[in-house]
Amino acid sequence: MEQSLTQPLGAAASGPAIAHDNNATPTSKIWQVIKASSVGTVIEWYDFYIFGSLATIIATQFFPKTNPLAALLSTLAAFAVGFVVRPFGAVVFGRIGDMVGRKYTFLLTLLLMGGSTFAIGLVPNYATIGVAAPIIIFLLRVVQGLALGGEYGGATTYVAEHAPDNRRGYYTSFIQTTATVGLFISVAVIVGTKLIVGAPAFAEWGWRIPFLLSSVLLVASYIIRRKLNESPLFQKAKDEGTVSTSPLRDSFVEPVNRRLVLLALFGATMGQGVIWYTGQFYAYFYLQTVLKLEQIPASIILCVALLAATPFFVYFGSLSDRIGRKRIIMTGMLCGVLFTIPIFYGLTQFAGPAVEKTPATVDAAGAVVPAVMVANNYQMFPMIVLVFCLVLFVTMVYGPIAAYLVELFPTKVRYTSLSVPYHIGNGIFGGLVPLISTSMVAYAAAQPSGFLKEHSIYFGLVYPVVIAAICFLYGTAKMKDVRNVKLMADQPTPVA
Repeated sequence: MEQSLTQPLGAAASGPAIAHDNNATPTSKIWQVIKASSVGTVIEWYDFYIFGSLATIIATQFFPKTNPLAALLSTLAAFAVGFVVRPFGAVVFGRIGDMVGRKYTFLLTLLLMGGSTFAIGLVPNYATIGVAAPIIIFLLRVVQGLALGGEYGGATTYVAEHAPDNRRGYYTSFIQTTATVGLFISVAVIVGTKLIVGAPAFAEWGWRIPFLLSSVLLVASYIIRRKLNESPLFQKAKDEGTVSTSPLRDSFVEPVNRRLVLLALFGATMGQGVIWYTGQFYAYFYLQTVLKLEQIPASIILCVALLAATPFFVYFGSLSDRIGRKRIIMTGMLCGVLFTIPIFYGLTQFAGPAVEKTPATVDAAGAVVPAVMVANNYQMFPMIVLVFCLVLFVTMVYGPIAAYLVELFPTKVRYTSLSVPYHIGNGIFGGLVPLISTSMVAYAAAQPSGFLKEHSIYFGLVYPVVIAAICFLYGTAKMKDVRNVKLMADQPTPVA
């Protein structure tokens, strides 16, 4: 790319940004910004989640088949590493975004995410190249995690810096729908591909198709984003010479800003992260691995619940413009604490007992292939309702949080300061939910007897519930319920 990194892409077309007032941005312009930002972010979430949605198949492709549980846990660990490195991506790309520009940065993250996802679809399996296969997959997941660490902060900041102060919760909530929409599309593409090529072919080679399709989505999204101009508030700061020369120092060493970063993490994003991944991803994983629903009925349950609940991201984002961010986020957090375990208990009751579909066998290499168990007496409608309730809690904690984080930090370090606590809360605390919860379930099930063994399938839920409870207590005590602050000021300040 020939353009200098010190000049944001499109900056020349951004006009006299110093005179910009985000409260005077035309509505048509805001929707253009939301469309371009959302399309790219949806695709990045799609890329990120097809790996998790295909965890059981990837376990057989890239890890030894002699120990299915170890292979699955290894796959979940590879899935989790993408989350663990997200805060590092937030640091790297947040710094670029606060020094070079919002637009350039989320163009770069889009290309990294799309390229690594496409590459996963080309990696030979374990039977072909041995231990090199899981190593390559691991490294590509690291690249995905780094890219996603820079994407969310860029898209959220870019939209928020165009939106009027009194409707910021409403407009940024559309970015909040992208993770759910990306998960929905990933599940729909996987199920559709499986129905087209058939289950045997899908397990052998068809699983690669969803990864390879990302290249088409990547090109389309890049073209849309390439036409955007730089964020006017960032350009204004750059024109006035107030851009931070050291966003990391200003974000984490300066005492006032460091305190805000810690407040964002322990008062909001940590609990929001575990509720998000428990209510959407772990619920999907639980339906298939614990309750033994086959992929298609489990996908129908999740996708219908997601479709029904997604509008509530926008509803709660808009509501936060009127009544404040804190009370909505804390209410969703409390609901997650109180009702997560009862809802999973209800899912178990409506799933019915699993029965043997195919008996255990021994393959040509002498390895035991366990029996395939399926739930064939499940009640789909009440299970959809229960998963909808889980996702509803997600919309309450997630819908207003973008506006809350944007309003917490000044323009010169906004990208870095909001990205790091968001991706620690979501990437580490939230992203590790499947791995930690599955490991806790395996530990409880391995006990010789007692209460823990009898209720082992619920033991993994203790982790997200405890984290959400800690965050609820801290956030209730420390968060201020401000809204609609003036972003034009160097330090955001509440408005009447």
